[in-house]
Amino acid sequence: MSQISLTFPDGNARDYAAGVTPAEVAAGISTSLAKKAISASVNGQHWDLQWPIEADAQIAIHTMKDDGPANELVRHDLAHIMARAVQELWPDVKVTIGPVIKDGWYYDFDRAEPFTPEDLGEIEKKMKEIINLRDPVRTEVWDRDVAIRYYEDRGEPYKVELIESIPGDEPLRMYWHGDWQDLCRGPHLQHTGQVPADAFKLMSVAGAYWRGDSDRPMLQRIYGVAFTGKEKLKAHLLMLEEAAKRDHRKLGREMDLFHMQEEAPGQIFWHPNGWTIYTELQDYMRRQQRVDGYVEVNTPQVVNRKLWEQSGHWGNYQENMFIVEVDEDHAREKTINALKPMNCPCHVQIFNHGLKSYRDLPLRMAEFGSCARYEPSGALHGIMRVRGFTQDDAHIFCTVDQIEAESKKFIEFLAKIYADLGFESWSVKLSTRPEKRVGTEESWDQVEAALGNACKAAGYDYTLNPGEGAFYGPKLEFVLTDAIGRDWQCGTLQVDPNLPERLEAHYIGQDGEKHHPIMLHRAVVGSFERFIGILIEEHAGKLPLWLAPRQVVVAGIVTDANDYCLEVVAALKARGIRAEADLRNEKINYKVREHSVGKVPYILACGMKEVEDRTVSTRRLGEKQTKIQTLDEIVAQIAAEITPPDLR
Repeated sequence: MSQISLTFPDGNARDYAAGVTPAEVAAGISTSLAKKAISASVNGQHWDLQWPIEADAQIAIHTMKDDGPANELVRHDLAHIMARAVQELWPDVKVTIGPVIKDGWYYDFDRAEPFTPEDLGEIEKKMKEIINLRDPVRTEVWDRDVAIRYYEDRGEPYKVELIESIPGDEPLRMYWHGDWQDLCRGPHLQHTGQVPADAFKLMSVAGAYWRGDSDRPMLQRIYGVAFTGKEKLKAHLLMLEEAAKRDHRKLGREMDLFHMQEEAPGQIFWHPNGWTIYTELQDYMRRQQRVDGYVEVNTPQVVNRKLWEQSGHWGNYQENMFIVEVDEDHAREKTINALKPMNCPCHVQIFNHGLKSYRDLPLRMAEFGSCARYEPSGALHGIMRVRGFTQDDAHIFCTVDQIEAESKKFIEFLAKIYADLGFESWSVKLSTRPEKRVGTEESWDQVEAALGNACKAAGYDYTLNPGEGAFYGPKLEFVLTDAIGRDWQCGTLQVDPNLPERLEAHYIGQDGEKHHPIMLHRAVVGSFERFIGILIEEHAGKLPLWLAPRQVVVAGIVTDANDYCLEVVAALKARGIRAEADLRNEKINYKVREHSVGKVPYILACGMKEVEDRTVSTRRLGEKQTKIQTLDEIVAQIAAEITPPDLR
């Protein structure tokens, strides 16, 4: 029998007979490791302990302490265990697919009756019974015709269709969890008892068309979450509970910020309070960009298809564009335009207007560009994912030699803005060359090194995102972590030598010849709509005072204090403070509760004692105690606090 060499993470290598399984390798190392082993990595691929290894390889044995592989296996096994539980409870149910997703899994079922919350409880109970049976998990490889015949005999048409859609004639892998069987690539755990029975929960049921096709049957999708221990599950459920409290859609209603309706899907009706946040944030960004050397421009909303064809968007992005046909001067043939889905081709047109010299570079061109992109209705989510949005979009036209310095400058610019907006925790990813790309290896080496060096020079580490760059250049992605641990990719810096060349942009170099500039696409907040949603959820609606749409409410305790309340409001407004009076004939406790729900930062109460002493009773949002302050004192205090961070 031929021998193979397996190399371990510590660099040591051992010889084994070809066909050895990771389970046998683990057993050969120690009995303890054999008991703890759950899977392996073989040449970087996640490997089932039962799969044979036929050639020399790098190998690592995984246990439940390895979160990545362990979470994947636990969630994948639970998908199978859930499907088995469903079919044991309702044998007529047909099964389809059950992939692992972030934090859990789902499985789609064809069942005549809808699943109820009580059904989910029954399924969870049955799943725990299956886990406690510690049934073995085994795998076999079948020929395609055998697999099809097996599923046809058992009345599982969805599995038959899945097999028929798999290209080629390669054998198919089958897995059994006890006596229940499923078509699956694997890997899986070795017995059902390895799944923590107290670390999963079924969350919800939703409808899902088979293969995502609205002309196919509507299935029922059960979602679950799972972790490697009950404390991690508990922490996740607490995070979901906190996220529900912070949901920007809920807070948007309570704070009267915006609404959305069927007549304008994926577009936002901003109310006065919401638009105040929007304009304050935009004004802040405008000031920051001016200081950092940007010129601001504005470009058309509707652009002829010729430009989109030249830029390449018509061929590659048309399905996401809103097409506008115009009967120009009653011509027989309509002119075809599109609402702009991005601003970059239009910025190149401004660059091209007039001759540019190397002395004009770098040229930093910014626009609060309103864009329209078609998103499927099922993908729309509040103001986080919409069809109409505005970006803090900018493009830096520069030379290759200027990429590193401009990237460093941008990272420092972004860092200051994130700090001002309360985001101290964020990370950088460097997406490098994909398999299909243009340009020389030397040019990719140079530009990737420039981005990496810029991160280091700015004082930030980065992680590599191999192969995720665009076909024409690498990029940096900036990922925020919010108050409850969720990640949001907002900022980006994309190196693009392609678009300026396609759109014939050039400058005159020191040599007197024409050269194409490099274009750096960059954004800090990205979509204002999405970023405002993130801000609302980050602060749970309790926005920093300078951003809060309603900064102060002056509430009358008795009718006789109304004139004084109006005087207080006038004094606050004179100092630029957004203040309003609440003179309704309601009890003060009712008013305080209502404005607290609306996340008003300051509530000033005025009764007859306050009138006589020319004071106010001050309550700050989130605080239970009130404080008596003079009118001059509270006006000066709030006036200082409303100053935006860049103007302090």
